[in-house]
Amino acid sequence: MIGALLLLVVSVVPTGEEFTCTPTRVWDGDGPVWCAEGPLIRLAGIAAREIDDSCRPDQPCPTASGAEARDALVKLIGTPTGRSLEGHVLVAGPAMRCVSVGNGVGTRTAAWCVSPLAGDVSCVMVKGGWALRWDRYWRDHGCG
Repeated sequence: MIGALLLLVVSVVPTGEEFTCTPTRVWDGDGPVWCAEGPLIRLAGIAAREIDDSCRPDQPCPTASGAEARDALVKLIGTPTGRSLEGHVLVAGPAMRCVSVGNGVGTRTAAWCVSPLAGDVSCVMVKGGWALRWDRYWRDHGCG
């Protein structure tokens, strides 16, 4: 019942819109990241292994495990505070500034996000080797 209600509340942030995301939970190295404000974020421009260490067909496949990528993402955006019943890592972190690039599959918003703790999250995930740049979605994004 709660899951169904969340799906009714969560919607994709329109392309180009800037928004705030205070992270509350993380699934894997490229998302979703749950935001206290409502959106579910799929980090733009990158691909990380799934939490079971698989890689989806036709996307880049980094060497870092799914758990390594997830744990790195959690540290970049906050502090782990426990686990949900579903297996998500609960996280407490400061608000990030994000810009939507549209639908990131289903109710997820694909977005470029900047964390006050680490900077451009997608860039740092690639630089750390936890994710690979996915040229199809990276486009002209720059890491400054």
